[in-house]
Amino acid sequence: MDTPPPAAQSLQDRYAPANACFGCGPANPKGLRIKSFVEGEEVVCRWQPEPHHEAFENMLNGGICGALLDCHSNWTAAWHLMRRRGLAAPPCTVTAEFHVRLKRPTPTGAPVALRARVVESTDDRAVVEAEIEAGGRVTATCRGTFVAVEPGHPAYHRW
Repeated sequence: MDTPPPAAQSLQDRYAPANACFGCGPANPKGLRIKSFVEGEEVVCRWQPEPHHEAFENMLNGGICGALLDCHSNWTAAWHLMRRRGLAAPPCTVTAEFHVRLKRPTPTGAPVALRARVVESTDDRAVVEAEIEAGGRVTATCRGTFVAVEPGHPAYHRW
């Protein structure tokens, strides 16, 4: 997977620079701070694991795999719903349902690549399929439903 050009701005940095989410918040210095970029109909991310993300030597913790897929998929849904509804910024979306399949251990010695795409949607929700690739092999996949929240929901103003 190609790395986006340095001038490109991630969805997180562009639309939610004050977000403190553990997985995707640019404002969380202890978080994973993933950066998701639009490439055609997919959203992609390259992320470098660190030793404190490991379950055991040189292998990524399964919970971290889940957090990466959840946040990256959520931003994929938000981007899609923004375009579908003709909005200037993505609606705040939350995870309604999420299933991760850990197919094999994910090595931590090099960046991992995440890819996500919307496979179904309505005006207020999107079903996203995503994967983690490491060393040229898919190590984890997911499918989840992400819903745009309305005023009154606790997450409505988080971005």
